[in-house]
Formats: sequence, structure tokens, C-alpha cells
Amino acid sequence: MTNSAKNINILFIGDIIGDPGFHIVSTFLKGLLEKHKIDFCIANGENLADGKGLSEEDSKKVFALGVDVLTTGNHVWDRWDSRKVLSSNKNILRPINYPKENGGFGFGVFENKNKIKVGVINAQGRTFMQPIDDPFKSIDFAISKISEETKIIFIDFHAEATSEKIAMSWYLDGRASALIGTHTHTPTADAKILPTGLGYLTDAGMTGPYDSVIGMRKDNAIQRFLKQTPHKYETAINDVHLCGVVLQIEIETGKCKSIEQIIFPTFTTTQ
Repeated sequence: MTNSAKNINILFIGDIIGDPGFHIVSTFLKGLLEKHKIDFCIANGENLADGKGLSEEDSKKVFALGVDVLTTGNHVWDRWDSRKVLSSNKNILRPINYPKENGGFGFGVFENKNKIKVGVINAQGRTFMQPIDDPFKSIDFAISKISEETKIIFIDFHAEATSEKIAMSWYLDGRASALIGTHTHTPTADAKILPTGLGYLTDAGMTGPYDSVIGMRKDNAIQRFLKQTPHKYETAINDVHLCGVVLQIEIETGKCKSIEQIIFPTFTTTQ
């Protein structure tokens, strides 16, 4: 992907799962930034701390690699110390539609090295998830604030239901640059640009071990289904892939000009 003074290239990395996810990001991120001439990098980090939550040390390591903003989701609350991290760093976002009594920031406007402003919103769905505040109205509020400073608006929509993500994309088309789904840890094949300029992907997939059940050791996950009782979450380690998306956004209009899904290495389809 090429860039120019008229456009900005954004890389989004799907949910980074524990040490395996961090290792593949640390190994290949520099090359991806150079190859795609990336101007701004966002990653979902809710699973960085061994699959559950986000520690201060984890966030510092990811920022040192070249990530500009970390988004999260429901699992960021699984570690109590994540709350301190969320409250102390404006470059780490939590879903905006959790009750306001929770610490942290749901959106922000950030400048890249060329002083181009990028708005980032983190929101969470409600279908099959916690009954928190309305993500549609919460995103409306964030867009109204961000639009005072920039037309470039990226949204990480952390949601379970495909229908909710698709509905949100049509709701926001023409008012935001990109809506990329996270949470299911499984990449979808529907990257596209909507009629009035919103770049969309239902789920970027996870950056982590796919020899697993959405990042969890298979044996433990299977026992949860067989016995219908909790079993210890342990991060798997094998068949690690980096999943994400590269978007080119027109700076003046905020419209998405191109969207390219990344799955590296590609999944094996034969033996």
C-alpha cells in the first residue's frame, strides 16, 4: 500500500493473546509497518496478560514496538490491576459504554509523528454480552466530540453478535472512517467499504495461537463444554498467527479508500 500527503495508512492488530501473541507481534510488526507504510498503529490488548486483562508491563512492551493506541474489551476487567492501567494512560482505551464510574477512557484524539490527528473509539456490544450502556448512543457522543478536531475516526467494536456489528456499520457509514470488530477471535472474510466511505470488517480475528479454542488450551475448553463448569483458563501456544487489517483513509474527508485484511502466516488448508 502506498501513501501520500492526502492519505493516512492505519494498521489495526486483532486481540493479542498472551506471550504467543506478543511474540509474533514483536517479531513481525516492524516489517509490517515498513511494508505498508503505516502512519498509525492500533492494537487490541485486552488479552495480553496471559489471555486475561492488561498489565502495565505488557502495555509498555507493546508501545515500545510501535503501537500508538491500545483498545480493549470485556476481559480487560478480569485483572484487578488493569483498572490502574486504564486510568493512568490515555493511549489505552476501554469500551466507552461501561458505566462512567469505571475508570479509563473510551475514546481519544491522537497525533502521529506527522501531526495528523486520528480519533479512536472503543465500544462494546450488548447482544449476548453484559447489559451495559447503549453503544450506538455512546459512539454518537464520541463522534460529536472527535469531529471537532478530525475527520479520521476509527472504531474498535468489541461485540459477540455479527448482526450487531453489521447494524452498527450501517448506522455509522458516512460518519466514521472505519469500524473493525473484535472479541470472537475468529477472522471473518467480509472486509469492504460501505457506500459512503466506512471501512468495515466483522472481526479481525485474534493475534495468537489457533491450535486452541479461541486462544485457550483445547483440553480445558472441551471440559468446560462437557461438564458445564468452570475450568482454568490457560493460553495455548501453537499455530500462532498475526491477524489484522490495513486501511487507507483520506485525511480531508475521513473516508476509507482501501481496506486489506492481514492473516500472517496464512492458514494451512492442506496437509
